[in-house]
Amino acid sequence: MSEFLSLAGKKGLVVGVANEHSIAWCCARHFHELGAELAMTYVNEKALKWVEPLAQQVEADPFLACDVREPGQLEAVFDALQERWGKLDFLLHSIAFAPREDLHGRVVDCSQAGFLQAMDVSCHSFIRMAHLAEPLMRDGGTLMTVSFYGADKAVDDYNLMGPVKSALESSVRYMAAELGPQGIRVHALSPGPLRTRAASGIARFDEIMERTRRRAPQEQLADINDVGAMAAFLVSDRAKTLTGNITYIDAGYHVVG
Repeated sequence: MSEFLSLAGKKGLVVGVANEHSIAWCCARHFHELGAELAMTYVNEKALKWVEPLAQQVEADPFLACDVREPGQLEAVFDALQERWGKLDFLLHSIAFAPREDLHGRVVDCSQAGFLQAMDVSCHSFIRMAHLAEPLMRDGGTLMTVSFYGADKAVDDYNLMGPVKSALESSVRYMAAELGPQGIRVHALSPGPLRTRAASGIARFDEIMERTRRRAPQEQLADINDVGAMAAFLVSDRAKTLTGNITYIDAGYHVVG
């Protein structure tokens, strides 16, 4: 364990692990390696076979089903945290969804139902988690979500997720302002394009990655481990005066993109 950075004694919830390539999983590994005690969720029975072995690796307990679209499941997770720990120090929200037909089409053509579902799962669920986490963060804490550069600029083929992630980033700023007096910090991690399960649903994603690599000042792409390391730092007491930030982890692409 690093003498500079330690999460010993901290208890955190990680939502959004789908497999070993997930951003959420990489973050969970970094949290665990630095001494944090974790709880994790899986979205449904189909995902369980992929996520359960990972939860065992980081000794996640509780380990619970959580589909934010299913009434009561998210609340049950926080009830379990209250019973198991009685507190919460940090939370990572790393979930997003849009119906395929809406995600692959133009924003001006998206359906109302698809837009609302994408906003509910990808943005409002983070607000719901913040609401449920607040009573457990009596001594302060950190709330984190995951965004993308397409929230700020129009990125080819990112489509509906652009407006949705823009709303998510705005929510981060407002929640940081509202929860700051309670010592609760709120952040969005904004990696460059990464090969994750979620990214596989974006059309021509390989082209997006190559364009990003060519234009980034460091002429490379960030690695998923860079995201995990930044998440661990933001959770730590070393980042105690940082809040409301959209933290880019993209080899500088956001300054020229």
